[in-house]
Amino acid sequence: MSSIFYRMPNTALDGDETETSRYLGYSKSSPPDASIAMIIHACTEGMRTVLTPQAVYDTFDILRPADQELEFAGLKIRTVDLSRNLHGCNRVVIFAATIGVQADILIKRAQRTDSAKAAVMQATGAMFIESFVNSLNAEIRKQTEAAGGTTRPRYSPGYGDIPLSVQKHIFSVLPCTRIGLSLMDTLVMSPEKSVTAFIGIKDA
Repeated sequence: MSSIFYRMPNTALDGDETETSRYLGYSKSSPPDASIAMIIHACTEGMRTVLTPQAVYDTFDILRPADQELEFAGLKIRTVDLSRNLHGCNRVVIFAATIGVQADILIKRAQRTDSAKAAVMQATGAMFIESFVNSLNAEIRKQTEAAGGTTRPRYSPGYGDIPLSVQKHIFSVLPCTRIGLSLMDTLVMSPEKSVTAFIGIKDA
């Protein structure tokens, strides 16, 4: 299967300011005060205007040559956590998603002038990439369910026993540069507000 590109207008991206507050350490019982809430709102509206949400994904068959050993898309890895996540699945979606470089630029600009605003910008960027990935996840789930299948929760490199080095393989099988995404030697993605992940599929 060839790679599929997924894009959405920035105006359609959900800007959940409560979620931004949560990233900042606030809760329903202890919400931000009015002044912080105003900064969160301003950062949300300001960042939204420059976002370019886009993703690329592909679907691969899963092979299981041994217990707790997975093989798909040319990747062979021994893993307890991802094996558990993909249990019962016969295919896996690999995706890479980003909200674009302008979010990073806004964060770095704030870091030079206002540390409090920079912290809010960081949280706002985290909220927006999560919002975009949730939309992508929902689209993949909808397509899968329309064909009678089911999906598993997404799982990203860097969690559990999946090392960040797996990012290298993801970048080798997906045309990430076509969505403006690159991988540095440190295994950090650029733009930073980006996500890669696996989504297991169990066909009907």
